[in-house]
Amino acid sequence: MAENVTIARPYADAAFELARGAGALGPWSEALDRLAAVAADASMKACINDPKLSSDRLYQLFLDVAGKGFTPELQNFVRVLVDNERLQVLPEIRDLFVELKNEHEGVQEAEIASAFPLDDATLANLKADLENRFKTRLNVQVSLDPELIGGVRIAIGDEVIDASVRGKLANMAAALKN
Repeated sequence: MAENVTIARPYADAAFELARGAGALGPWSEALDRLAAVAADASMKACINDPKLSSDRLYQLFLDVAGKGFTPELQNFVRVLVDNERLQVLPEIRDLFVELKNEHEGVQEAEIASAFPLDDATLANLKADLENRFKTRLNVQVSLDPELIGGVRIAIGDEVIDASVRGKLANMAAALKN
């Protein structure tokens, strides 16, 4: 939702600046992952949207469910989100935070869909080739997609490399129609 992203952006920017200033980008990223998962839970969504639940009670409930180990800065961040009725956009805040963190660290996200499981050596070689081609470090997420028939489909930023059998068949079909 574009509106949620617009609402989440200033909070993500603030979280990033706090984390960067404290030299804690990694811990903040992990904490935001936990918080976003709690905020996305159906039961928690019901609590967030419950007008009978006071902000103090919602804050305490949210932190109790999220678990222990949050720094005072993170607890204060959650307090601000509760007070401004923004807990529901925590998944978008987390996503924007990760984008800022990756940009700061010179890293891009790569999504690789493969028809078959990739062994560690093949994945390492593919990652090295992609990092060399794109001149950046990559965080690689691999998923299985049997519909590809064979090969891989790689998405990095706005660029997609379709080296799957399904993609090649689609290209051949289009060429034969012309």
